[in-house]
Amino acid sequence: MSPHEKSDRDAFAAIDPRVCIGHVHLKVADLERALTFYCGVLGFALTQRYGREAAFVSAGGYHHHIGLNTWDSKGGSAPPVGTTGLYHVAILYPTRACLADAMRRLKTAGIPLDGASDHGVSEALYLRDPDNNGIELYWDRPRDAWPRNADGSVNMYTRPLAVDELASAVT
Repeated sequence: MSPHEKSDRDAFAAIDPRVCIGHVHLKVADLERALTFYCGVLGFALTQRYGREAAFVSAGGYHHHIGLNTWDSKGGSAPPVGTTGLYHVAILYPTRACLADAMRRLKTAGIPLDGASDHGVSEALYLRDPDNNGIELYWDRPRDAWPRNADGSVNMYTRPLAVDELASAVT
């Protein structure tokens, strides 16, 4: 193997397993409407505002999980179907009961689901925020309960989620 081949392979070595997605920043058309959804419906806390153009929200006192801004999008519309961009933002809940509470909040606010799936490794709810950004709310099952193939690799799938059963998990 030449030195060049080795460096190419090393360039694609696995990322450090402690790396995680820290936050997402979304362009929105109306900051107050977005804050009503993310803080009022989902329950995130407002951590900082930048006038009437931007805000940061978080869970648990973190500096921010979601940034919202109107810098290039005030009064704008969602990108048309068939264009590239963000498919959805996935928000991980720590327990099934917390996900069930999120579903209760959505129902109370009259926000419809686009879908609800059991992926074996997780249970997920899919919806749209007021700016038509895709949102996935989910919880992961414990890793030792994930479905596995004969070779030990993860065997994810997509099946309908029993939302009535999930609703009963609210504590």
